[in-house]
Amino acid sequence: MRDGKYAARKSVVIQSRRAKDRKTGISVGFTATKKIGNAVIRNRAKRRLRECARQFLPKYGKDGFDYVLIARKDTPNIKWQQLCKDIEKALLRLS
Repeated sequence: MRDGKYAARKSVVIQSRRAKDRKTGISVGFTATKKIGNAVIRNRAKRRLRECARQFLPKYGKDGFDYVLIARKDTPNIKWQQLCKDIEKALLRLS
């Protein structure tokens, strides 16, 4: 996302940009690179991001925007409350 904005926290980076092909709805993608660990760890990180995004994107996400949540090294092991707080703060910064 070269033309969007991003917010980085300890456990997650969130990128956002206005969707080019639609005006309503929120589109979300999740990424975990091999730096994080093996496939099991990467999938765990994405599951945690997915669940937290399910809670906060309807509340803080903007209609007609695309979001990408990128897992960081701490994402699989950080406490659940801290991960949700990081995602919430990042989304607030982007809105």
